[in-house]
Amino acid sequence: MATPGGVTSPATASLGAVLIVGGEGRRMGGLAKPLLVLGGRTLLERAVDALAAAGAAPIVAVGPMLDEALPVVWAREEPAFGGPAAALAAGVREVPAEWICVLAGDLARPEDVVERLALLLSEGTDADGIAFTADGREQWLAGVYRAASVRRVLTGRGTLENASVRSVLGGLAIDWIVDDDGVTRDIDSLADLDRARTEPEESS
Repeated sequence: MATPGGVTSPATASLGAVLIVGGEGRRMGGLAKPLLVLGGRTLLERAVDALAAAGAAPIVAVGPMLDEALPVVWAREEPAFGGPAAALAAGVREVPAEWICVLAGDLARPEDVVERLALLLSEGTDADGIAFTADGREQWLAGVYRAASVRRVLTGRGTLENASVRSVLGGLAIDWIVDDDGVTRDIDSLADLDRARTEPEESS
């Protein structure tokens, strides 16, 4: 469906995803955080399942291939381990959809993050994207963005090595969602993982 201005309605627009899984896990002793197990599945499997349930296609996982059995397209940032902005740019190149859900691969509750983003997207927005804030901090890797807007701000950029996602997307108009129940918590340490394992599963 197109609006009078010719822009596809978010309620019917196509959705793809970029899942950023290429961190070096320094705070975890070099462990690949997306392969940590929570609730009987890896964090990576949980994120892929959540995106697939929302109808995202393709799902592009950017980083070293961690699980070749998953239904994702694997891509690699340049240079390897070059940071989240470089990973975002590599993933966007592989997504032809009109909207792109961008997720970190170490979220403890990706199901709730994706469900809330998909619901708000279906209700429509004039903004360039929808993303969470938590404790006053912008959670750029828990958001959904117009692909055209992301490609526009990436055009002409030089090297993105070690650049933040905020430095790329910070000029976009974003509808911010306040995370008031910890839905965007990630797993940065073994203590985080232990805590997540003892908390009851929640759903939006």
